[in-house]
Amino acid sequence: MSNIKSLGDLKGKTKRTDKIETLDPIKTFPEEVTKIVDVVDIVNEIVFLSSEGKLYHSTKKNYHEKLKAFENLPPMKSIASGYYHFLALSNEEKPKVYGWGQNLYKQFGFESNNYEEVEKPTLIEPLKEENIGQICCIGFCSFFLNKTTNILFGCGSSSEGKLGKPEITEITEENAVDLQKLHENVANVIGGHSEHTLITKTDGKLYGFGHNGNGELGLGHKDKVFKPTQIKLEFPVEDISKIRLSFQLTSILTNDGKLYVTGSTLITGFGSDLTEFKQYPQFKNNNTIIKNIDSGKGLFAILTQENEIWVQGAFNGLYSENLSVIRKIQTGNNLTNDLSTFNQMKCCDEDLIYFFLESNSYLSQDLGKLLKNGYFSDCNIQDIPVHKILIETRIGKTFDLIKKYLESNCKLKEIQDLLKWIYCDQMINFKRTNEILNHFGIQNAQKTKLLKNDLKQLLFDEQTSDFKLVVKNEEEDEEDEDEDEELYIHKFILAARSGLFLNMFQNIEENLQKVKDYSGKSLETIELLITFLYTDELPITADTDQEFIKEEFEDIVEYYQLNPRIPMMDIFEKCSKKYF
Repeated sequence: MSNIKSLGDLKGKTKRTDKIETLDPIKTFPEEVTKIVDVVDIVNEIVFLSSEGKLYHSTKKNYHEKLKAFENLPPMKSIASGYYHFLALSNEEKPKVYGWGQNLYKQFGFESNNYEEVEKPTLIEPLKEENIGQICCIGFCSFFLNKTTNILFGCGSSSEGKLGKPEITEITEENAVDLQKLHENVANVIGGHSEHTLITKTDGKLYGFGHNGNGELGLGHKDKVFKPTQIKLEFPVEDISKIRLSFQLTSILTNDGKLYVTGSTLITGFGSDLTEFKQYPQFKNNNTIIKNIDSGKGLFAILTQENEIWVQGAFNGLYSENLSVIRKIQTGNNLTNDLSTFNQMKCCDEDLIYFFLESNSYLSQDLGKLLKNGYFSDCNIQDIPVHKILIETRIGKTFDLIKKYLESNCKLKEIQDLLKWIYCDQMINFKRTNEILNHFGIQNAQKTKLLKNDLKQLLFDEQTSDFKLVVKNEEEDEEDEDEDEELYIHKFILAARSGLFLNMFQNIEENLQKVKDYSGKSLETIELLITFLYTDELPITADTDQEFIKEEFEDIVEYYQLNPRIPMMDIFEKCSKKYF
């Protein structure tokens, strides 16, 4: 079963009444394409990336039913598209960048005849020695960010400042920009269906450059911007959850579900072009929480926490409509009933919106086993085996108070839905679960109460732990156990996350309160393991010896029988840098 659904197409299947559109999702993905994590498109081709790192492609004319996989490629971890070209970044220890499509303006940094197609993913040789961690496209430009040196490379057309190089003001086919270093101290690069680019720098500030004719850079004017210029916001950059760019629009979603936009009146919903970021008027005063946003070249889409879909701009080719009117999409029941489990959204050009099945973290996947199997539970709610310290930590009240309220005021299904949030960070019944959490003083739980953050409170905590893991000091004598280190742990967490610990705890005497670790690993390595088991994170900073962590952790993943689906390269990357 596919984990992705699409809304809208090029075949005119829209049923229209007034300004409301009714569509049924298209479900024509091949059976073998079951785990799609991203999709990008150009004028006549769509490319899908699967969780296994495979690239599937099709033309819009042939649509989804005839997807083909590119052969003889390493696994990929990200994809991007400009107006007429694609990029892909491999999921290897030293990632490689591939490009295909039109190369009219040297979008791949190598020579090609004008309009000659690069038919399949081709290695971009000049970048193969660089540690590229992020790829990005806008228009006829390509960007490549070295995550080790924080140097941003780029190539292609730089008309209207699209590469952020002040010395290049206009460009022709004959003098397209070769691959070169563009900017230093770059932490992130954000592009899209646009002709402007945003970057964050290592100073924690947001900058923009490129086309600005509709005020889409939010700088207070509509002049072209030929070098990275700081964008001032009314909220800190660290409060940003997502940034999306389109041809005339920049939209920012904050961690608390608020939406800010700047740019053309055709899409922003204001009466005139904006030149500074303003909160989107449709949802400003009605306490709507936005779950996700995305934009195509002329389409802007919004997904609310109540699973309503709103679109603005050109949808299904309806250019004759007033593009500034936001329209609510009414979908068939086969999508409407499923939307609570979909949290990722991607717009392709003007005609398609994709929804991706919510992808649980590995932490929530593993803790879900506790809810299902009741391993090492120590109490019950409505005869459901649960773990007292986890319930208290997530809710912030005593277990007896929580149990009394739930059993007196909630139906069994409502309790089960609440437990799904406690153990798995999943909102099955958004409205009712939030009502229960509001009773306990928890507001906006999906933004303010993440599972991994709550479990950090339990990490190595003596007061709440129920077990000790003894780690042998490498320097002590064979017979001397006085110098052994004891780590305070919670048996149920380690059992949920590690097959070795589960087997160990199931086979020890019931009254035993500690057990020795026999892996031979150092205390530092075992602490690293426990930290990951509680948080899905590794303590990677600029000062960390990342090579040591990689070498040690790759060994213990197998030894402790961790979730085999954990993509280790992604873990290291996500722990070391934040992405919008």
